[in-house]
Amino acid sequence: MDKGQVIKALSGFYYIHSEEGHIYQTRARGIFRKDNITPLVGDHVYFTYGTDKEGTLEDILPRKNELKRPPVSNVDVGVVVMSISDPDFSVSLLDRNLVTLEYNDIEPVIYVTKTDIASEETYLDIKLICEAYEKIGYTVILPEQGVVLTSEEIHDLLRPKLEKKTSVFMGQSGAGKSTLLNKMDRTLELKTGETSKSLGRGRHTTRHVELVPMLGGLIADTPGFSAIQFEVIDEQELPTCFPEIWEHGKDCRFSGCIHQNEPNCAVKAAVDSGEIEAFRYKNYLSLLEEVQNRKPKYGKKGDRR
Repeated sequence: MDKGQVIKALSGFYYIHSEEGHIYQTRARGIFRKDNITPLVGDHVYFTYGTDKEGTLEDILPRKNELKRPPVSNVDVGVVVMSISDPDFSVSLLDRNLVTLEYNDIEPVIYVTKTDIASEETYLDIKLICEAYEKIGYTVILPEQGVVLTSEEIHDLLRPKLEKKTSVFMGQSGAGKSTLLNKMDRTLELKTGETSKSLGRGRHTTRHVELVPMLGGLIADTPGFSAIQFEVIDEQELPTCFPEIWEHGKDCRFSGCIHQNEPNCAVKAAVDSGEIEAFRYKNYLSLLEEVQNRKPKYGKKGDRR
């Protein structure tokens, strides 16, 4: 059997990039459906083939991680694309994306789009927010206000983070993921959509996930979405997905402190002193309440750190 990686799943076919660099069209063995297993883009697999159009996906190797929305596995880096306006920059949505990446041990990169059309006032407001995320330790790419970047300049900004990695572009619909990727590689011709004026969010324009070679790695363009539901994470795991809350939480009086109503909470003290941004703590509490009010589900990922 040969070994490769699934780079596209479409209409029941799985397209596998072999270690030799060839692309094979395959169908999954019937046992996967029987066992309720769905191969994902990003899976490392074993396969057999007669021709490059007639192959069989035989076995899936253990996954490093997997995302359900978008459905992709073995991701190293997640680029969260946030627009500076139209749709408006949302720290709430950004934090939901960051929590998803942190929980799955995926390195986040924040990329801000539409800075070329932003007013100076809006740009300075978003710059302050970006500096807060950089202080936490996140990589933030904020192009200069009023400047249209060339493809080469975008490459220079992203290559150090994406080279030799499998990456996903995710974030708010209408934020410009497909536009950004098209500028990075003009052969992609990914469909783009304008932001819906009535809903304030973009139309979903990307119909399937595909890994494409770019910047020395593999990059997926993924369907945009405006909300992430936390179906597995529990209240003890959530603090680990906010790096600054996790660090300050080590100094709490109670080891099981979830930084909500407990006394002698180092996290709340850090918020009061300005060491933790108030908006981050507010978003944390909102997600914590969502997790606590979620209907019970069986199964748990277990300790992460």
